[in-house]
Amino acid sequence: MASEYDKQGLVSVDYEVFGKVQGVFFRKHTQRKAAELNLKGWVMNTAQGTVIGQLQGPKNATREMKTWLREIGSPKSKIEKVAFKNEAPITSYAFKTFEIRR
Repeated sequence: MASEYDKQGLVSVDYEVFGKVQGVFFRKHTQRKAAELNLKGWVMNTAQGTVIGQLQGPKNATREMKTWLREIGSPKSKIEKVAFKNEAPITSYAFKTFEIRR
């Protein structure tokens, strides 16, 4: 029997988080939250002081993660804005886990 997640379908979305998001364990907290939601993908710092990445997973889990990226983040972060782009349905995961890239 298909679970609620299966019926939802998988989506992939790219994100960039602006604000005080480096040096505040943002990537570590993002990885932890993604694992909690069973999402796959990656997160990394940019030279511009932002954090970028990609999320893949069921629609409702990616929606919850987007809210977390926009409103919560790591305890010491100060999120100014988040840009989401290239959101699209996918048929399978491109990643096995959610990793921190350096």
